Amino acid sequence: MEIFAQIGQNRPLMCAALSWLAAQVIKTIIHLLVERKLEWNRLVGMGGMPSSHTAFVFSLCLMMGLQEGFQSPAFAISFALAAVVIYDAMGVRRETGKQGALLNRIVREVLIEGKRITEDELKELVGHTPLEVVGGLILSIIMVVVMA
Repeated sequence: MEIFAQIGQNRPLMCAALSWLAAQVIKTIIHLLVERKLEWNRLVGMGGMPSSHTAFVFSLCLMMGLQEGFQSPAFAISFALAAVVIYDAMGVRRETGKQGALLNRIVREVLIEGKRITEDELKELVGHTPLEVVGGLILSIIMVVVMA
C-alpha cells in the first residue's frame, strides 16, 4: 500500500493526472453548452477542446522542469515525450478520425444514395485542431502554476 502513497506524492504525475481530468471535464461542459445535451462518455472520450493528451504530457513536462531543473535529463525525456504526443494529436490521430468520418459518408452517399466520390475527398483529417492543442497547452500551464 505504500506504493500508492508514493504515487500520490509524485507532484509531476499528480499534476499531469489532474490536468487530464480538468481537460475532460472542460470538454464535457463545452460539449454540453454547444450541443445542448450531456454526454457522460465525453469524460473519457478523445478529441475536443481542450486536448487532454496535450494537457497531460505538457503539464508533466513543465513540472519535471520545475522540480528537476530545465537542464535535467528527466526534463529532456518528458519534453521529447510531450513533443511526440502533441505532434501525434495534431497529425496521425486527426488523420485517422477524418478517414473514419469520410468512410461513414462514403457508405451513406455511395452505397445508399448511389452518388460518385472522387479520390481528392480521401485526404481528410480529424483529431485535434491546432486551437484545441493550444487549449491543452494553456490548461497545462495553469495547472502547473496552481500546483507549483
